[in-house]
Amino acid sequence: MHHIPTARRPRALDDVPGWFQPVDQDLFGVLIEATGPEPGDLAEMGCYLGQSAILMGRHLGPGDVLTVCDLFGDETHGSYSRRGTLAYYRKRLTRDAFEANYLAFHEELPRIVHGRTVELAEELAAKSCRFVHIDASHQYEDVSGDIDIARRALRPHGIVALDDYRTEHVPGVAAAVWEAVFTKGLRPVCVSPAKLYATWGDPGPFQRALRGWAAERTDRTVGEDTIDGGTVLRIAPSKLPPPRGARRVAQELLPPVVLRAVSKALP
Repeated sequence: MHHIPTARRPRALDDVPGWFQPVDQDLFGVLIEATGPEPGDLAEMGCYLGQSAILMGRHLGPGDVLTVCDLFGDETHGSYSRRGTLAYYRKRLTRDAFEANYLAFHEELPRIVHGRTVELAEELAAKSCRFVHIDASHQYEDVSGDIDIARRALRPHGIVALDDYRTEHVPGVAAAVWEAVFTKGLRPVCVSPAKLYATWGDPGPFQRALRGWAAERTDRTVGEDTIDGGTVLRIAPSKLPPPRGARRVAQELLPPVVLRAVSKALP
């Protein structure tokens, strides 16, 4: 096992820099486990400093492999982002930083492909994966290709998680995602504020797992929509009551354990 200086070791997932929201942390866990007990690998396209990869690593079964692919700020492998972001990634994102963060939570590193995600077309065996996270390039052509790679790599009832599917500064991602839904057979399972989760199999079992999970939570809301005849769940953090009369509303709506925590924060 690699040695990491104690002073720099992150102690919790939120200590690792990134944009991996708590609701998506929940959804990763629920959906990966819902892929079933059979062995199956996990893959991530674009891992930044390791937040989501660390969580994915917690759901590996015996014999499962986690493969992560990233440029790690190295332009020599090709440019993914617009010029304005390249300097930021070169400064903050290094392979050493990713490895140190990952090893703070796991004894062994995942399989690392240091390069463009197109290399995964050869690196991931067909139908070998049960979960693939796409969060690499924001360019339409790249994301469309990444989706094609995920489709080939996923087993029939696997899940693909697609980041930035509705973010205004990266319209190419949305174009590739919805193209896959309407022309490549991709079937949405649910959406969060940041990610769309989908399958080329049956969304029903995954949606039942999500409803069961949400029934035990007071901090998540579940809505439902229909797209082209198919059900899509909307999952987001629940919102606290407004400040005016908040204590009275909380007393009426919240269970005791949650009420005690909320009451401490109310005037």
